[in-house]
Amino acid sequence: MKAVAAFRKYLLPGFVFQSVVIAGGYGTGRELVEFFLSYGPVGGLLAMLLVSTVIWSAVCAVTYEFARVFNSYDYRSFFTHLLGRGWPLFEICYFGLLLIILAVIAAAAGSILEETFGLSYLVGVLGMMTAVGYLVFRGSSTIERVLAVWSFVLYTVYVVLFVWSASRFGGETVAALKQGVADSGWAIGGVRYAAYNLAIIPAVLFAVRHAETRKEAVSAGLLTGPIAMVPALLFYLVMAGQYPEILERPVPANHVLELLGSRVFQITFQIVLFGTLIETGTGLIHAVNERISSVYSEKNCVMPSFIRPATAGSLLVVGALLAQVGLISLIAKGYGTLTWLFLFIFVIPVLTWGIWKIRSLGRHHVSTQRHSH
Repeated sequence: MKAVAAFRKYLLPGFVFQSVVIAGGYGTGRELVEFFLSYGPVGGLLAMLLVSTVIWSAVCAVTYEFARVFNSYDYRSFFTHLLGRGWPLFEICYFGLLLIILAVIAAAAGSILEETFGLSYLVGVLGMMTAVGYLVFRGSSTIERVLAVWSFVLYTVYVVLFVWSASRFGGETVAALKQGVADSGWAIGGVRYAAYNLAIIPAVLFAVRHAETRKEAVSAGLLTGPIAMVPALLFYLVMAGQYPEILERPVPANHVLELLGSRVFQITFQIVLFGTLIETGTGLIHAVNERISSVYSEKNCVMPSFIRPATAGSLLVVGALLAQVGLISLIAKGYGTLTWLFLFIFVIPVLTWGIWKIRSLGRHHVSTQRHSH
C-alpha cells in the first residue's frame, strides 16, 4: 500500500499530465516538427531538453503546491485565487485551446481507423466520442486508473519504436545530430511549446489531491517534466534521422511506421495512439466537468450525472466540426495564437504572483501559530 500511496503522491500527476498532453503535444509527430525539428535536429533537441522540459517542471512544481495550499483542484477555484476577477480570461483561452485539441483528436481518430483498418472516418470519430463519454461519466477514480495504466502501455510502445528504429536507421539520426543544425529561434520554439501545453494543467489538478505536503507537491511537479517528455524525446530522435524530408509530412508518425515496414507494429502503434486520443479528450473535458461540479458544491448541491456525458458530447461534436480545417493548419495557426496568451495569463503569473501568495500564506500560518502560543 505504501508503494501505491507513493505512486499517487509523486508520479500520478506526471503520468496524467503526459496522458493528456500527448495527443495535442506529440502523438502525430506533427507538433514536434512544428516546434522543435523545424529549428534543425540539434536546435530542436536543445529546445526540448533545456527549455520545454525545464519550464514544465518549474511551472508544475509551483502549480501543484499552489493547488495544495489553496485547496483548489478545479481551474475555476485555482484561477480565482491566482488571477482574482481576471480568472475568466483563462477560461476563455482554455475553451479555445480545448476545441482546437478536440478537433485535432477527432481528425486523428478518424484518420487512424480509416488508414489502418479501412473503416469509415466517421467510425473513428464516433468511437472516440463514445469512449470519452463513458470515462467522463465514470469520474475521477476511473480516469486516474485508465490514464496511469495506458501511460505504461504507451511508454512500452515508444521504447520499442525507438530501439527498432535505432537498429534500422540509427546511423541516420547520429549523422543528422553530428551536422549540428541549430537554427536561430530554437529557444522561443521551446517556450512556445511549453506554454501552450501547460494550458492542459486544469486536467491534471484532480490528480494532485493526493499530495499532502509541500515536498510531495513540489517533487511531483519537478518529476512531471521528465515523465511527460521522455516519450517525445524518443520519438523526436527517430524523426531526426529523416530530417529534412519529414518536415513536409502531415503525420510524421505514419512516415516512420512505413519505413519500419511492419504491419503488425503499425497497427499496434495506431491502436495505442487511438487510446491516447481518448485519454487527452477525457482529461480536458473532465476538467470542465470538475469546474461545473464546483459550482454545484458551493450551492451544497450534487451535479446531476447526465451533465458529464452531455458536456463531453457537446464539446466533441464542436471539435469534430472544426476538424474539417485540417491538421497542419490547426496546429500551426491555432496553437501559435493561444501560446502567448497562456504565457501571460498563467505561466508568468503562477511563477511570480503565485509564488508570492504561497510564501505569504506560509508566513501567515507561522504568525498565527506564534500568536496562538
